[in-house]
Amino acid sequence: MNTTTVKLLSLPYNRAKTYFVAALFVLGNVALPQLCHLVPQGGATLLPIYFFTLVAAYKYGWRAGLLTALLSPAVNALLFGMPALAALPVLLVKSVLLALAAAFAAARCGKATIALLAAVVVFYQVAGGLFEWAWTGSFAAAVQDFRLGLPGLLLQIAGGWLVINRLPNR
Repeated sequence: MNTTTVKLLSLPYNRAKTYFVAALFVLGNVALPQLCHLVPQGGATLLPIYFFTLVAAYKYGWRAGLLTALLSPAVNALLFGMPALAALPVLLVKSVLLALAAAFAAARCGKATIALLAAVVVFYQVAGGLFEWAWTGSFAAAVQDFRLGLPGLLLQIAGGWLVINRLPNR
């Protein structure tokens, strides 16, 4: 598989573009879960709330990623009651881990490959799962994303690669 050169950015907090980009990705992280919840077990299987956080952090840097990671679960919980408030700490931790890992991989490697995105997804799921296990005391809850969410993890990797490599380089 050929690797295409992709321009990865690191937007600063003092630019309006950072907030505009984050707002667009938060909107994506609000709309996509609503679509996925139309399918039975769509949220647990497809893990849609993480998708645009991965793209935002990888393509536009840790600041846009962190804004997306923090605002997406909070906005979804406020507007739709999902995730439930009890699940919000775990989703926030996983989202932040994803944003930081994606931004780190992008900055360190300067390219977006399937292998790099897979490493990012595995990292945030393992680290987030350990946090979830400690937080809830339930190993079953901690590994649920691996048991039920494998299609969503694969979509994050393949879909994330496709979107990151096809977004305009500006």
